[in-house]
Amino acid sequence: MKTTIQNILGYSREFWRHWVTLVVLFLGVNLANQLIFIPIFRLITTYVLQAGGIPFISSQNIRFLFTHHPLVILSLLGELIVLLLVIYWQFAFLLLGLKMVSTQDFNWRELVKESWNRIKTVRLGSLPMMLLYFILVIPFADLVFRTPLLAKVKIPEFILDYMTRSGSLLTTLIIFYVVIGILGVRLILTLPLMIFRNQHTRIAMANSWRLTGKGKWWNYLKQLIVLAVITVILLTIIYALVYGLQLLLDLLPKQIAFVSAVINLTGMQALSGLGIIWSGIIGLQIVLASLKELSSNNKAKKSGGRKWIIFSTLMILLGGVAVINNYYYLKVTVKRPITISHRGVSEGNEVQNTIPAMKRTQKLRPTYVEIDVHETKDHQFIVMHDENLKKLTGVDKKPHDLTLRQLKQLTAHENGYHAKLVSLDQYMSAAEKLHQRLLIEVKTTPADSKKMLQRFNQQYGERIINNHDQVQSLDYRVVSRLKRLNPRLTILYIQPYNLTYPRSMADGYAMEYSTLNFEFIQQAHQQHNLVYSWTVNEPDLMNRLMYDEVDGLITDNLAELNSTINNYTKTKSYANKILNYILAISVGNQFEL
Repeated sequence: MKTTIQNILGYSREFWRHWVTLVVLFLGVNLANQLIFIPIFRLITTYVLQAGGIPFISSQNIRFLFTHHPLVILSLLGELIVLLLVIYWQFAFLLLGLKMVSTQDFNWRELVKESWNRIKTVRLGSLPMMLLYFILVIPFADLVFRTPLLAKVKIPEFILDYMTRSGSLLTTLIIFYVVIGILGVRLILTLPLMIFRNQHTRIAMANSWRLTGKGKWWNYLKQLIVLAVITVILLTIIYALVYGLQLLLDLLPKQIAFVSAVINLTGMQALSGLGIIWSGIIGLQIVLASLKELSSNNKAKKSGGRKWIIFSTLMILLGGVAVINNYYYLKVTVKRPITISHRGVSEGNEVQNTIPAMKRTQKLRPTYVEIDVHETKDHQFIVMHDENLKKLTGVDKKPHDLTLRQLKQLTAHENGYHAKLVSLDQYMSAAEKLHQRLLIEVKTTPADSKKMLQRFNQQYGERIINNHDQVQSLDYRVVSRLKRLNPRLTILYIQPYNLTYPRSMADGYAMEYSTLNFEFIQQAHQQHNLVYSWTVNEPDLMNRLMYDEVDGLITDNLAELNSTINNYTKTKSYANKILNYILAISVGNQFEL
């Protein structure tokens, strides 16, 4: 441990010798991502899908795309190739820049030339292996190699939730993470070997595996863990000092407290950003040490005027944007988001999708209670989430295998409670008596009848409108067909991933929170679309999504959500607003390569 800390301190001294150049290098790549590459790739994807008349990409339509829209598939594959090359160029740009800094031979023009030359050496046949490497390995080596271009390469939380429902699935998930984690460390030298020594992907992976063998991988992992702990401690100290200082300044007259809050929040962002850049650079130095690609002569060159000009320009631009954003954030009253009880329960207070659960949950005053409906064998609608009844009722049947009368005789068991299954008619009647609005998710299966949506609209369309209820579905065919049948219905399209700019017939989107971001929310708002996020159960996540101005939060923990919203929206002191910002913004997402 002592040797590890000494190594980190040694790398840190090198960082501070050249910190201006390294900050400019890191921020330059980050700004290129945020202002150029991400918007361009999003626009291209959106345009390609619009040109093909395709509102979305999912498992529902991927086969159809291959058989009926080959040009769209080819265009998206071409975009993927370009994306891989851009990611590779960015890592080459940073690693080569770091090497130039360490050898006291830094030159911007030469760096651009050298990083471009690395792109030209990439063979087309190496791209599939490179794609596999980026998808499986890079996200698990996030402390060293991070880029927002790979931010969506993650397992969505709803899948993780499913994988923790049984011991066997949880064991599989743990084994998966352990295997991928080990692979991430064993193959961590792949990118440096490709960039510094022009090795092809397969050869670089083999050499990385060899160089990290015989326990050497543990040395890397140990140093990176210690670095992560030190980074968290440093950031925590920064956050605590700024928050404590603002608590004192809030005792001063309001205008002085406000100005100091803007300054403190901006300074905190600058310091924490610098700390994250430091952590990223130290992580790279740890990885590259064994390759001996970085070597300093310990003679600090006199700082050139050009880098200071670039640095000052970046700081003025970023500082100006930060001050404006912080002024707006600290000045404006936060809008209270819509609260939605997932499957009608809160804190496991009853059996999901049942009337007793709704009656208990309604006391917490959710804006909407979210429920799920399936078509039955006799073309009616039962309130039920799962496609198989066994988990809740013990009956190994699907909803469409039984009539509504048969289903209503079944008793569901969950959370130590039991309750009868109910029809959509029964549930809506109970909700109407309580004046409780509903968010109704229409589930679909291959066994559904052809006129299911027509019957749904005929039976419930006007009732849903009169009750100010809403409809949502993971199946875009439900969204488009119901919207054509009844344009007055408010219908949301459920999306597990955020891949493109929002473009569809839907009135809004319910998106799994993992990849939902401020940009998507703002784009949706410009089109007067709602954005809900699911399933949001942790206070820090609730804070982040409120900071991103999401319209509604779907949760299993409604009491926790109500408390968090009250703390977030009703705060009076600027110190607490700064605390909200700290809780809302994930450390790892503030500054990425």
